[in-house]
Amino acid sequence: MADIDLDRTDLRILAELQRDCRLTNQELAERVSLSPSPCLRRVRRLESLGVIRQYVALVDAEKVGFGLAAYVEVRLQKQAQGDHEPLADFARAVARWPEVAACYATTGDMDYLLRIQVEDLAHFSRFAMDTLMQHPAVVDMRSSFVLRTIKETTAVGL
Repeated sequence: MADIDLDRTDLRILAELQRDCRLTNQELAERVSLSPSPCLRRVRRLESLGVIRQYVALVDAEKVGFGLAAYVEVRLQKQAQGDHEPLADFARAVARWPEVAACYATTGDMDYLLRIQVEDLAHFSRFAMDTLMQHPAVVDMRSSFVLRTIKETTAVGL
């Protein structure tokens, strides 16, 4: 993002949209001290540059029956077997698993960190044993369960 020129007004627009992306253009313009037309042009520019990737509704997982969150570290075999590339195969599989809310390639002795959101411990056990550990590239996994959320945000600290 170093090559994208963002001024203070752009950063204020982004901060306001992170707080509430349902603001009308008029409301947003007022909050960032612009008239509506220049405000809309700036938002469209931020969208076209990919600075604003998408607009979403944040759903309370517990209220829709997915009350157990876990973080799972995964170690993969690194050697290709035949036509299979373990890292690419694993990445494609993760994209299809609805239990995986996020996946990050990491440094250290494990290769990936997964954020898992499931109904309960039985659901987690089924996913871990029947899906994750059955993937041919997975060598090891370590799980940590969320007991209480202290802070959770999707906002980038601008």
